[in-house]
Amino acid sequence: MRKISSLTITEAVADLVKEANYILPEDVIKAIEKSALEEEAPVGREVLEQILLNNQVARREKMAVCQDTGIVVVFVELGNEVYIEGDLYEAINTGVRKGYQEGYLRTSVVESPLKRVNTGDNTPAVVHLQLVPGDKLRLIVAPKGAGSENMSLVKMLKPADGKEGIRKLVLQTVKEAGANPCPPIIVGIGLGGTFEKAALLAKEALLRPLEDSNPDPEIAELEKSLLADINKLGIGPQGLGGRSTALAVKINTFPCHIASLPVAININCHVARHKEIVI
Repeated sequence: MRKISSLTITEAVADLVKEANYILPEDVIKAIEKSALEEEAPVGREVLEQILLNNQVARREKMAVCQDTGIVVVFVELGNEVYIEGDLYEAINTGVRKGYQEGYLRTSVVESPLKRVNTGDNTPAVVHLQLVPGDKLRLIVAPKGAGSENMSLVKMLKPADGKEGIRKLVLQTVKEAGANPCPPIIVGIGLGGTFEKAALLAKEALLRPLEDSNPDPEIAELEKSLLADINKLGIGPQGLGGRSTALAVKINTFPCHIASLPVAININCHVARHKEIVI
């Protein structure tokens, strides 16, 4: 049995929340650069170039890429041969608290959905824990802003709705979102499972590398065709028009009940923050 101290976890999370807010993943940067080269609308191209410049400044000056530094979502893969010395959840929240204070990052979490009193330190984080074989601990930190999160939904379709029902729902959701999620966006889609499983699948889909595709050829083709259809909507960068409405569409699936077709759509803005570490 391998032991990992709560202090190690706290320090790792503190570093990850700062890095995630300062430095966008390279695949996201490359996708924006590609979109800037292909964008035909002058205003849209200028917006993309400004986004790239903003990212350069944020990385260089160690400043937040966006003023909305999000609510922190942490995906934990805990090896079954690992013993955590201390409270895992408290270690994560202490790390979030430390990282947001040290990084001068905006605190955006309120303690009650109705009372709306800010907790002052961006805790608590939303933690998803999965037990896996081995003696490693993997932490994926993904701060999620409200502008894009608010445009997301879960819908229980009928099995007969099929792929065309899914396509219609996705396009309708993106069209209604318009400029609100700060396009170009990344669209995570969860198909199957149950009401809550579909939502988790959609959020996990946003963590996939932008250049990959689903291993199922039928799902991979659906990802590709949905991306093309979304970019025909003409919403464009920041909603100012153009072909670069989305950078990627990612679909994750899970078996489901014979009588249901759960669909979750989790939209992410171009500030697709996530960093990870294996301890």
